[in-house]
Amino acid sequence: MRIVVVNNFFPPRVGGSAHMAAALAGEYAEAGHDVLVLTAAYGSAPAVEARDGYRVVRLPAVKMPKLGLSIDFDLSFTAFVPGNRRRIRRLLDDFRPDALHLHGQFFDLSWLAGRYGRRIGVPILLTVHTLLVSENPWYRTIFRVLDGVLVKPVLRRIDPYYILLDKLGADYCARRYGTGPANSVHLPIPIDTEFFDRAEISPQHKENPSIVSLGHVIPLRNRLPLIEALPSILAKHPDTKVTVVGRVYHDEFLRRAEELGVRDAIIVRGAVPRNEVPSYFAAADIVTHDLNGGCGTASLEAMLSGTATIASVAADNYPGVKLRNGENILLVPPDDAAAVAAAVIGLLDDPAWRAELARRQSALVREHFALDVVAKRHLRLLEALCSSTTSAATGCARKS
Repeated sequence: MRIVVVNNFFPPRVGGSAHMAAALAGEYAEAGHDVLVLTAAYGSAPAVEARDGYRVVRLPAVKMPKLGLSIDFDLSFTAFVPGNRRRIRRLLDDFRPDALHLHGQFFDLSWLAGRYGRRIGVPILLTVHTLLVSENPWYRTIFRVLDGVLVKPVLRRIDPYYILLDKLGADYCARRYGTGPANSVHLPIPIDTEFFDRAEISPQHKENPSIVSLGHVIPLRNRLPLIEALPSILAKHPDTKVTVVGRVYHDEFLRRAEELGVRDAIIVRGAVPRNEVPSYFAAADIVTHDLNGGCGTASLEAMLSGTATIASVAADNYPGVKLRNGENILLVPPDDAAAVAAAVIGLLDDPAWRAELARRQSALVREHFALDVVAKRHLRLLEALCSSTTSAATGCARKS
C-alpha cells in the first residue's frame, strides 16, 4: 500500500501524537509499504527528510498568535500560507495514495488531506488525540461551539473511519461527532517498547522522594490535583519534590502552588528531548500527570518504564484490557486531590508494593500496547478498508 500519514505535530516536536504518528509511519514502512508523511514546519527541521524508511515533507506554516490567555498553545497552521493547498495537491497527486491516516480532528492538514482523500475515494483513518474540553466554563463553551460549528461539519464531509484510543475518547466522539460501531474502532495507544528497552539512562541527581509529572501542561492536564495534594504529601514526606517535565501552556498550577505555600517543592524543567524521557522516569519514585481524567501516552510509557504510575480513568477505559486498581494500575477519581494524596502517600510508605505495582504495570503495557502489535492491527484495518474500496487513484487491491 501507499500510505500517507498526516499530522501537524511531528518530531522533532515532542508530544504524544507526534511520536505516535512517527512510530506508526516507521512500522508501516518496515512492513514494506510506501509511506509519505505530511506535517507542518517546525523550528530548524528540514523541509524534506528521509527517516526510518519513509519520506517527511514539512509544509510552510504560521504559528497561532499568543493572545495572553492561559490556554495559549504552540500551534502551527498550513492552510493560511499561500500556495500550500496547491503543494498538498501536487504532493498527493505524485504519491498516488491508497490510504490516508490522519492524526488530530481539528488540524488543518487533516482537513486538507482528508478532503483530497474523499475526492479521490481512498480510505481515510482519523485518530482522535486531544479532546476539546475544559473545566473553565468560558473555554468549555468556546470549545463546544468550535466543535459543533467548525470541526463536526468538516469531519462530516471527510467521512473518515475513526480510531478511538480509549473510552473517554469514544464517549466524546459519540457525543460531538456522532461516531458509532459502523464508522469507528477501538485500538490501543501504541507504545514503542523497543525505544525504552534500548534507551541509555543518564545518571541524574535524585531528589528523595521524587514525583515526576511528564507531559505538556494544558487545561486538560492542569496538574492542579497534584498541587492541591502536596500539603498533605509534604506533611508525611517533607522532602518530596515534584518535577514537571513538559512545556507549560497553562500555568494555573504554579499560582496555586504559591497560594498553598508549596512552590519550593516544585521543579519545572520545560520540554525535553524524547531521548531524555526514560532517564526522568528512572529517577522517579512515582509518575503522575493524568489526574483530570485520562491515561495517555506519557502515563503508559511511565508504566512501561517500571515506575509506579497514578492515573484517573475508569477500569473499563481500554476495551479488552482489564485494569485492576492496586494490582496493575493505580487509579484515582478525576480532579480528586485527597485521593491523589492518599495514593502518593501509600506508595511512598510501602516501597515493596510500589515495586510490585510498577512491575505489573510494565507487563500490562507490554502485553496490550506494544507498538509492533498495535501497528499490525492498524495495517489489517487499512487493508480491509482498501479491499472494499475502489481507489480512483491506483486501486487499493495492491498490497506489498
